[in-house]
Amino acid sequence: MSVAFRRESDEEHLEPKFEIPIPPGPNLVTARGLELVRERAAALEALVQTLPAGQPLDAAKRDLRYWQTRQATAQPAPIPTGATVEFGTTVTYRLNGKERTLTLVGDDEADPAAGLISFSAPLARAMMHAEQDDLVPYGGKPDAIEILAIEVRP
Repeated sequence: MSVAFRRESDEEHLEPKFEIPIPPGPNLVTARGLELVRERAAALEALVQTLPAGQPLDAAKRDLRYWQTRQATAQPAPIPTGATVEFGTTVTYRLNGKERTLTLVGDDEADPAAGLISFSAPLARAMMHAEQDDLVPYGGKPDAIEILAIEVRP
C-alpha cells in the first residue's frame, strides 16, 4: 500500500495549535485592568497544577503563557486629567443621533457590552485627544462624533 494512503495516527491530522496573538502596540492597563490580568494568570497557574497531561493541559498552558506575557509587559497608564479624551477616561458622545457612554481601557480589559472599549479600537482612536464639545471625524464623515462630556472615574 502506498504511504500516501496510510494513517499513522489521529494526532497527525489534528489542526496545529498556535499561540494566542498578542495585540500590537503598548500594553497599557488601568489599575483595574492590571488586577484582572494578575487574577487571570494566578487562576491559570492553579489550574495547570491540577490538570492531567493531554489537550486540556496544553490549552491551559497556552493561555497561561499569554496572560503571563501580558502581565510582564503591562504598562500602567498615568491617571488622565479629564481635559481631553485619553486612556482611562469615560466619554459621553453622540454618534448618528444616539448618545452613548464608553470608557477607554486596555485591550485585555475591553468589554464593549459593559461600555469598556480598547484604546486601540477605531472609535476610541477617532475620539482620542478631543475636548468636550468637539466634533470629530469618523467613518468618512467630517463631524460624525460630538463629544458631550469627559470624566475620570475612580
